[in-house]
Amino acid sequence: MMVKGKNKYIRFDWAAKYMLRSKADFAIFEGLINVLIGEKIEIVELLESESNQEHKSDKYNRVDIKAKDSEGRIILVEIQQSRELDYLQRMLYGVAKTITEHMGKGFGYDQVKKVYSINILYFDLGEGADYLYHGQTTLVGVHTKDTLQLTQHEQDDLHVVTPEDVFPEYFVIRVNEFNKLAVTPLEEWLEYLKDEYIRPDTTVPGLIEARERLEYLKMSDEDRRVYDNYLDTLIRDTDVMKTKLLEAEIQGRKQGEAKGRAEGMAQGMAQGMAQGMAQGKAEANLENAHKMKELGVPPAIISQVTGLTEEEIEEM
Repeated sequence: MMVKGKNKYIRFDWAAKYMLRSKADFAIFEGLINVLIGEKIEIVELLESESNQEHKSDKYNRVDIKAKDSEGRIILVEIQQSRELDYLQRMLYGVAKTITEHMGKGFGYDQVKKVYSINILYFDLGEGADYLYHGQTTLVGVHTKDTLQLTQHEQDDLHVVTPEDVFPEYFVIRVNEFNKLAVTPLEEWLEYLKDEYIRPDTTVPGLIEARERLEYLKMSDEDRRVYDNYLDTLIRDTDVMKTKLLEAEIQGRKQGEAKGRAEGMAQGMAQGMAQGMAQGKAEANLENAHKMKELGVPPAIISQVTGLTEEEIEEM
C-alpha cells in the first residue's frame, strides 16, 4: 500500500460498507458512478442489502443504490467489493437479486429497472491488460449479424428505445492493475481506490467530498482501532489465499510432471514394441526370401510373399 503526501484516507470498500450511510455522503457515490457511466445521476436512497449488517465481521460487502438519471428514470446501481473465486457467478446473481428484490410484489415486468453492476475488485480476476472492463448484452443476428431493434409500437409500449435500455451493464474495476499517472477523473478515482490517496487540489466529483469525509486522522480512536484491525485481517486473509493458490499451483505442477512421466514411459514402451515387431518381421521376411530363392522360387512370387522388391531379391 502506498501513501502519498501527508494525509491518509480510509479505504473505499470499508467506507462504503460502514461509514457512507447518510444522505450527506451520497455525493461520494454519485461522483464515482458519474465518471463511470458518463451520466449525471442523483442517488435517491441506499437500499437494504448485505451491506446493512450489524456485525462488522460480516464477510459480505455489497451496496445497492437507487438513483435517478438526468431524465428522471430510476436506475439501480450495485457496488461489490467481496473476494470470491466464483465472482462472475456472483455478479450475475447479484444483478438478478437486485432486480427481484426491488421491483415490488404484484408489479408487471414492465417495472423491471435497468441495473448498473459496478464491481470494485481488490483481488485478481481473469487475465487482461486493462484496469476497467465494461460490457452489456446485445442481441445480434446469428446469420445476418444485425442488431435487434424495437419497433416504434414496442418503444411506446415498453418506454424504452432499445433492448440495451433494459439489460444490465457491468463494470469491473481491477484495482490492482492500475499503474498509471492519474490524469482523468476516472484515473484519479482509481488512484484513490488503490492507494487511498486523494490530491489536495482535486476537482473530481465525489473525491472532493471524500477528501473531507474520509481522512484517517479524523476517525475516532475506537473507529481507527477497528479499521486498523480490519486492515490487518485483510492482509492476513490475502496472504492465506495467495498461499493456497501457490500450493495448488505446485501440486498441479507435480501431478502434471508425474502424469507426463507415466505417459512418456507408456509411449516409449509402445514405440519400442512396435519397432521391435517391425524389425523382427523384416528379418523374418529376409530369411524366408533367402530360403525361397535357394529353392528356385521365381522372384515375382517371393516379392508377393515377403514384400521385398524383385531388385532386392536379385541382389541377395
